[in-house]
Amino acid sequence: MLAATATVPAFSKRHEREEGEYMAYVDLGARAVAEVPPPPSYAEADSKLGNALLPRILYATPEMADFVKTGGLGEVAGALPRALRRHYDVRVLIPGYARVLAGLENLTILSRLGAFAGVPACELGYGTTPDGLGVYVLVAPDLYERDGTPYGDARGDFGDNDIRFARLSRAAAELAAGLDPCWSADLLHLNDWQTALAPAYMSWLGIRRPSVLTIHNLAYQGLFHRDNLGRIGVPDYAFQMDGVEFYGQLSFLKAGIYHASHVTTVSETYAREITTPEGGCGLDGLLRTRAAQGRLTGILNGIDESWDPRTDPHLATRFEPDDWKGKKANADEVRKQFGMAVSRGPLFAIVSRLVHQKGIDLSIGAAEAIVAEGGQLVVIGQGEGRFEEALRDLAGRHPDHVGVHVGFRETEARRIFAGSDFLLMPSRFEPCGLAQMYAQRFGSLPIVRRTGGLNDTVEDGITGFTFSDASPRGLASAIRRAFETFGQKKRLNTMRRTAMSRSFGWDGAALNYCNLYARAFGNHTARRWKAA
Repeated sequence: MLAATATVPAFSKRHEREEGEYMAYVDLGARAVAEVPPPPSYAEADSKLGNALLPRILYATPEMADFVKTGGLGEVAGALPRALRRHYDVRVLIPGYARVLAGLENLTILSRLGAFAGVPACELGYGTTPDGLGVYVLVAPDLYERDGTPYGDARGDFGDNDIRFARLSRAAAELAAGLDPCWSADLLHLNDWQTALAPAYMSWLGIRRPSVLTIHNLAYQGLFHRDNLGRIGVPDYAFQMDGVEFYGQLSFLKAGIYHASHVTTVSETYAREITTPEGGCGLDGLLRTRAAQGRLTGILNGIDESWDPRTDPHLATRFEPDDWKGKKANADEVRKQFGMAVSRGPLFAIVSRLVHQKGIDLSIGAAEAIVAEGGQLVVIGQGEGRFEEALRDLAGRHPDHVGVHVGFRETEARRIFAGSDFLLMPSRFEPCGLAQMYAQRFGSLPIVRRTGGLNDTVEDGITGFTFSDASPRGLASAIRRAFETFGQKKRLNTMRRTAMSRSFGWDGAALNYCNLYARAFGNHTARRWKAA
């Protein structure tokens, strides 16, 4: 049961924090923010769990693996805030999807956020995950408690996504301005277009806080008609090249890139690629400027410790490096589950969204040759209907050699990584990619195109196979090398052991973000916290 709330006037004064530091609370107006005194239990928990001497990071995200995920962002949002907790007082902000509300412990309503422009009011709740991570949640059933994904349903994207994620971005800005009297963010870490308006709102409202915007995929920019400016509170003067305008449309992501203190993306190679006309999706000019200013950084994502074949409870048989019988037991289970024939040939896998970006058409085109050479292919994923249908047709023609499940099940996916010999991942572009890291940890050698995070995580001929051309010929060449390696057991097992020894943990990424946050905070606040 959620606690009751009441409405009181908005902040419009200066508020004193510890050590004599003063923060200016801007007057957001009674319709924008209404604060209520937090319940005693929340205030007590805040004093016990929060460390007043640690900088406070608000990690705003539209999805989080604890509750709901559609891709890599959800995985990152579930892992990075936890990795940062040893260095910072970190809290997450997320929309109140039904699974979020059901999954949080001790959920309490703290405040009411008033309507602004055409964006409706909502309530700000606070709860914790079972391991104690603090999570702010926007409680607005009409906006967030819907069937489908966080962004749409079977009919397409939700028609009010601009309003839904303007509400999220504005809430992040207000938490930097003191919406919660027990905790205010010293830095905002925003993720993708759904939160990218937050630094812009802070600029327009006069809220001075550093911000970091992470781009997980530049292809998704949050584009809306210019007529939507007024209904989400974007001032008319902001609709210009040095602002939110993008080829006549309103771009959430461009607004964030323009206003954020620093921009990151999820691998070093991708950070370079997005500054080129080929990879910049029309934003390469602005991103080149940010790179020249030292305000664009690539930080490779990690994967969590559950990706360990020695301990993973999902596997049919757990195994260690050199325990190839254990790996084979998982392969046998996968073949049985997908109705495929027993085989001594290599098992290739696709674990992916079935979309053009992932090069699924290239993998489908290579399948006939894989089968002809004595290999098998197992596929799990969902996406574009044309690819789903083509894969079903492929499995129908080769039932003993091709298995397909349109959809996603965690146990099934992990067993495929554990049982397969090779992972097909011929992406046209890949900001980071996680599947190739999962595969290596489980001794499945990735076959990848040299792009983005794939280039940064797979060593050709050592932990996998790489190729340059996003073409049938390029992929076929790498697959041919994989078949040759499969016939050389000593080399195959050496590559497997090397791949399985790769860590890909979050500690390195967390330290890189720590260094970045220190730069964003600036010398004055950095000296204060260092002295403390």
